[in-house]
Parts: sequence; C-alpha cells; structure tokens
Amino acid sequence: MAPPPKKFAPKTNLYVWEGTDKKGSRLTGETRATNVAMARADLRRQGVNPLKIRKKATSIFSSRKKKISSGDIAIFSRQLATMMAAGVPLVQAFEIVGRGHENPSMQELILSVKGDVEGGTSLADSLRKHPLHFDDLFVNLVRAGEHAGVLEDLLHKIATYKEKTESIKAKIKKAMFYPVAVIAVAVIVTAIIMIFVIPQFESLFQGFGADLPAFTRVVVNIAHVVQDWWWAILFIAIGLGYLFSYTWKRSRAFRQNVDRILLKVPVIGVILHKSSIARFARTLSTMSAAGVPLVEALESVSGATGNVIYSDAVLRMREDVATGQSLQLAMKQRNLFPNMVIQMVSIGEESGSLDDMLAKVADFYEEQVDNAVDAMSSLMEPMIMVILGTLIGGLVIAMYLPIFKMGSAVMGGH
Repeated sequence: MAPPPKKFAPKTNLYVWEGTDKKGSRLTGETRATNVAMARADLRRQGVNPLKIRKKATSIFSSRKKKISSGDIAIFSRQLATMMAAGVPLVQAFEIVGRGHENPSMQELILSVKGDVEGGTSLADSLRKHPLHFDDLFVNLVRAGEHAGVLEDLLHKIATYKEKTESIKAKIKKAMFYPVAVIAVAVIVTAIIMIFVIPQFESLFQGFGADLPAFTRVVVNIAHVVQDWWWAILFIAIGLGYLFSYTWKRSRAFRQNVDRILLKVPVIGVILHKSSIARFARTLSTMSAAGVPLVEALESVSGATGNVIYSDAVLRMREDVATGQSLQLAMKQRNLFPNMVIQMVSIGEESGSLDDMLAKVADFYEEQVDNAVDAMSSLMEPMIMVILGTLIGGLVIAMYLPIFKMGSAVMGGH
C-alpha cells in the first residue's frame, strides 16, 4: 500500500492594505495570505472593507527565512497556552500567534497547523504532520489533553517543560562556548605568529651567523611546516569535523561511545549526568501529570534525555515496567540513577504522587546543573589563561632566546 502523498503548506505572502471599517473610519495594516483574493476575503471576514491591497516589498535580508529553533517552539507553546487561558478560541489563538511571529518560517508552520485544525483535524494529528518541530512527546501530551478535555492545562505543562528544557540546554551551551571560543582564538593567534611573525625573526637570526638554541630551532621548524602545509592542515581539520558530524548522525554505536566517554570526563561528565537526570525527571513528571500510561511515557522520555546511554537505559526500563516490574526497581538495575532519585520515585509510586516527586527531583537537579556550570566556568577561566600564557609565552620566549644569547655573549666579551 502506497503511503499517502505528503501535504505541503501553501506559500503565503505579506500584503499591505488600506480600507474602512463599518463606521467608515480609515484603517491600514498588514496581513499574510496566499494571494490577493484570499487577503481580501480575510479582511472582509474581520469587518474591513478593503480599498487597496498590494504585496509588501521585502529586502534580501527580511525575505530570508530563518530556521525554526526549539526556542521558537517553546515560545509558541507558552503563547498558545496563555491565549487559551484567556478564553481565546483555539483557531483564533493560532491566527493571533501565527501572524504576530517575526520568523516567516514559524508563521507558515503555525498557519499550516491552523488550516488543518480549521479543516476538522485534531490538534495532535495536525502537529504530527510536522515531526521536525513537534516530537512524539509534544504530540502525545497534546493528545492526552484533548482526550481528557484539559488541553489548556496540558499546554501550560508543555510550555513549562519546554522552557525548563531550553534553560538546561542554554546553560550547557554557555559552559561549552567559553573554552571553545578561547581555544579558537588561541589557534588563530598561534597560526598568525607562525605564518607572519616567526619568518621575520628567522631572517633576523640568519644575520647573526650563530647556532640557534634548540627550543628556537624546534619552533622555527614547526613554523616552516605550518607555512608550507597550512592548506593541508586546514583541509584535514575540516574533513575530520565533517566525518565526525556524518558519523554522529548515522551511527548510534558511535554516539554511544562518544556519550560514554563524555560522561567519564571530569567536571563535564558530572554536568551531563545531572542534566540527563533532570530532563528524565522533568519529562516523565510532565507526562505522568497528563495521565499518559507509564510504559507509553517512558518511550517518549527515552528520546528527551539528551544522552544515548540514558536513552538506551530508559528503553530497557520500559521493557522491565511492561512486564510488571516497578519503576524504582527498573531504575536501580541500570546503575545510572543516584539513590536519592530512586528513593523519591519509590515514594511517588507508593503514594500515587509520582509526578510531584519527579518534579521535585527535576527542580533539584536543574539547580545542581546551574551550580555545576557556574563552578566549571570559575574553574576553567584560570586554567585556560595558564594554557594560553604557556602557549603564546613559549613562542615569544623561543623568538627572543637567540637575542638573549647574543646579548650574553656581547656582555661576556666585555
């Protein structure tokens, strides 16, 4: 049986219009529609008599579509939840949020979902048509809210979950960005010294007619290699980066090995452990509060941990729970979760308040991630300065050693 044809969202354009309201007052504004006729019909539905409608001229920069980020989805979730809490009907909420978004790609996505909902498709099924932006976890929570008649509450839970998850991601990215940026600057500065500065010193040294110190000779020889083969070094670096990215996307075994190594790295490994536990607890808490069955929830949770090792462990826990085992026992057998987390889950299972206990675990570990990131930043700053000082200082010393040696010889001659 052939799969159903993929449905593409119609392309929309931005139109500038002038018109009058029912009282004859002059109005102007902008609207997004597939063509002029649709824009005119949309304005008339809003009680506006359109007099002039023209396509808005856009510059190269304003017309360029930006990629939809997970942060955009988090903001959209909160806006939609707020609109529904204010009593705005779902379709109208999509209209307001969609047309008010600055990212044209996000506008098209929201208005496409709105069109499906207007056509009678459930919100969950409408979102499922866009798996790149709305994952199984998002869709399952929306479906649970629709079935239970508590979509507004579930949208608030989804928004909170997305905001917390994005916050953790931002903290980890912040922790990684500083050392990477400093190392990149160090590499660029070193390359400039090797290619442009050292040759000037080398021509100066040749006029001395004396043997260079061993350290200086080593640095000069390295500089020759960089000058002659910089293009090959650059090509190899880019090739290795591409190979890593290609293998990461296509090999789960490779991701397992990388994640396993990262979890064992001092300081960074601790942050990744705590981050995965926080995301596990936050996701499972949200799904449990929504009334999603535990076995079904664990399948979605496995993809939200952000680490393949934890993801595989959650899938094995799901198999254990499906055979009747308690969640806390399944967690204990994985040897990944701290005893405190297991005990909190055990209390939650016994008291019937698993979602509350997991929310407390998530709050605790999110705070732990914050503290660990701050501690790592404080620890890495002096370490990076020492490395930079040693690297740049070593090059400077290597260049000035012959001058010091010559100065000593001259002083000794006197």
